[in-house]
Amino acid sequence: MAEQVQFDRFARRFVLRLMIVLILAFAALGRPALAQSILRDAETEALFADMSKPLIVAAGLDPRNVKIVLLYDKEINAFVAGGQIVYIHSGLINAADNANQVQGVIAHELGHIQGGHIVRFSEGMKTATGITLLSLLIGAAAIAAGAGEAGMGILSAGQQAAMGKFLAFTRTQESSADEAGARYLAASGISGRGSLEFFKKLQNQEFRLAIPQDNSYARTHPLSGERIAILRERYEIDPAWNAKTDPALEARFQRVKAKLRGFIADPKQTLRDYPETDRSITARYARAYAWHRSAYPDKALEEVKSLVAEQPDDPYFLELEGQIFLESGHPADALPALRRASQLTNNQPLIAALFGHALIATEDSSNFAEAERVLRSAISRDNDNPFAWYQLGVVYDRKGDRPRAALATAERYNLEGSARFALANAEVAMAGLPEGTPDWLRAQDIAFVSRTAVAEEKRKR
Repeated sequence: MAEQVQFDRFARRFVLRLMIVLILAFAALGRPALAQSILRDAETEALFADMSKPLIVAAGLDPRNVKIVLLYDKEINAFVAGGQIVYIHSGLINAADNANQVQGVIAHELGHIQGGHIVRFSEGMKTATGITLLSLLIGAAAIAAGAGEAGMGILSAGQQAAMGKFLAFTRTQESSADEAGARYLAASGISGRGSLEFFKKLQNQEFRLAIPQDNSYARTHPLSGERIAILRERYEIDPAWNAKTDPALEARFQRVKAKLRGFIADPKQTLRDYPETDRSITARYARAYAWHRSAYPDKALEEVKSLVAEQPDDPYFLELEGQIFLESGHPADALPALRRASQLTNNQPLIAALFGHALIATEDSSNFAEAERVLRSAISRDNDNPFAWYQLGVVYDRKGDRPRAALATAERYNLEGSARFALANAEVAMAGLPEGTPDWLRAQDIAFVSRTAVAEEKRKR
């Protein structure tokens, strides 16, 4: 009886420990993006699209269906978590020296997408769970037969075997993604130098963290040194090995890296990294964001105006100029720059949403009609922007159109995952909209989804 009680306790701890380890391993493969802040920027998204397009095509995917999403996270990481979305941490962009290194990362992650690795993750879990259950049964039989120590040994060995099988499965997926990424780079005529350089960065990080380099069996990923050795042989014989990155693309990457640093880093650190003696475009760009974040609009405008003077038709410099005016309390002064930026980018949705916000912020009712047109256009091309829906709701509210204001608010809360508020606003919209119209049907859809989500929340309590 004592041995049976001991076995029950051990079994519960055993299964719990294994599940925790498996969950942590899964988190390492694909961390939920919703737990992190998504950074959206028109210039960055345009750069990612151009950097990744040849790789996406080489992977046999449609560039219109694949997204590269930037997350605010200082960790050097990228992952996929289902669907055709590659998530890249801001820390990875900050650590990368050039565009080619980021292309190597994207190629690897596309390998995970094309290989269906997230979907197939359950296969590894199933195998590990099967080994676990088998060891529990055999261990229980041994204990029941009076061989307590042998039974405990079987359980412990079963746990190690299960984890070993699971980790081997994830390492195989990583190696497969490495191989696929190498194929995509070669097919695109893009050098693998950046891929090797970035793996070297990861290896150096492992050295700094004192991660053992002599055993990959207890890891979800192969050792960086192993990956470098295998990939070097592949890359060095590829005709694209000596291919150079398009200088214009590289310049765009350095700009995006600088503006990202200016946007998320401590402003004092940014100003140290990009001192005022540095008059390069990237330095002025980074400083403009740092000064703006430090609440020095005059100094921020001085930097950005110098950039606009050199490149008057650069939409992203104009966007920043308008943003500084708007966020420092001068929305009317922001309109010329934002209107021009919208025109130059064919009303790029993120820029158009900012322009619509500036029009509303003037508190001039004569601007509201234009704001509505601009915002509706932005949403028609990118309806996953809560900020644009919020601004459109404000326009409708100012016009006295409460049902459509409620519908826009429901759209916003639905995107933000606030089911209760989405449901409440969808019901208000349905009550005021003509039944059967497209807007009423959309409100009905949101209400149905939100009602289901609210019921699920109640059930879990």
